[in-house]
Amino acid sequence: MINLNNNEEVYNMNVKAILLALFSIALLTACGTSSENADDVRALVDDYSAGDFTDDHQASITSSELIITNEDESKETYDLPDDEFFVSIAPFKNETHPCEIHSLTGCQGELVDADFDMLIKNEAGEIVVDETMNSGKNGFVDLWLPRDETYNVEIQYDEQTVESEISTFEDDYTCITTMQLS
Repeated sequence: MINLNNNEEVYNMNVKAILLALFSIALLTACGTSSENADDVRALVDDYSAGDFTDDHQASITSSELIITNEDESKETYDLPDDEFFVSIAPFKNETHPCEIHSLTGCQGELVDADFDMLIKNEAGEIVVDETMNSGKNGFVDLWLPRDETYNVEIQYDEQTVESEISTFEDDYTCITTMQLS
């Protein structure tokens, strides 16, 4: 005689094992995809910022997403990494423009293709960035900084300097155009 209770228990154990395996695969796949997506988004941002696209797309970047507006006015959005905040800084001598949300395809800084000595420290005084960075064709220095922190930024260029405080919290500005060298 077959004991149905034992067969039912074996069946339930097999179903649980299969569901656990599927959940694990889904979780691993999602983790891998999000890392790949973060790299893809960073690459898109770099390409748009460098002016590597010749189409009529417009690209802007908020504290949480990259927004690409196509020729037909349709929009594509890409989530930014959870642990990194994009900010673009345009140090200037004489000319600037007011800005909050950086347009990767429209914002233009005064000092194009200039090398800036950048020193960025977090609130604890730890150095986050200490290097010479170039402003590229658009006159902006692009940075990916850890989220949810406040930073002291010191920029030196051509024997001039500027210091300012920026932060990387939700809804903070991604376009910094207020740092005048003197």
